[in-house]
Amino acid sequence: MAEKAEVIAAPPWRLETWFPDIQPENHNKFKLLNALLQKHNRVLNLVSSKTLIMSDVLHFADCILAMRLLFNDNPKIDHLYDFATGAGFPGVVAAILYPNVKFTLVESDTKKIEFLNGLSDELQLKNVDVVNATIESIQADLVRYAVIRGFANISKTMMSTRKCVVSKGTVYHMKGEQWGLEVSQIPTQLCSVWTPSLIKEYKLPVGEVRFALLKTDKN
Repeated sequence: MAEKAEVIAAPPWRLETWFPDIQPENHNKFKLLNALLQKHNRVLNLVSSKTLIMSDVLHFADCILAMRLLFNDNPKIDHLYDFATGAGFPGVVAAILYPNVKFTLVESDTKKIEFLNGLSDELQLKNVDVVNATIESIQADLVRYAVIRGFANISKTMMSTRKCVVSKGTVYHMKGEQWGLEVSQIPTQLCSVWTPSLIKEYKLPVGEVRFALLKTDKN
């Protein structure tokens, strides 16, 4: 007797329920982004494969919530760099939500760059530039505002961005529940250059784990 084919459940998609205030056309773009993520992840290793089944909450909802906190903190931002953007989180999500803001996605992996360029075309994102570079290679004193998610701990990020971020510039950090430990481990000498602070903790629509958005202001 032939074995039954394994039935693989489609990942849930609950963004419309969680964020009914977002325009339908933006929800459609999020769905397309997720479909492309699911399609290309095995080859390009864009995100951890374990997170794909919960991408609506772990990637999309996380970025939506964090970006709302970021722009509430500074609604005057008109150009935001997304360092080590990977699959475009949070930069592409933010670009969909904030079409009047320019976003520069910085990524060193050339395969991910190809994905991001294709993604930008598919989603017709006029406010996105994609740059193939490491953070350390970015021109000195070029960046005023940046966000980073999942790249490294706060101390390493401070070191990596110290040249490219201008004086009085700000780097925002999306962090998990261990953010307090990361802050406590920042070397004293870095605090003479940067001032870290918590914007706000938040919870995802599913689960009880607390996440946080922090910022480091360059003195």
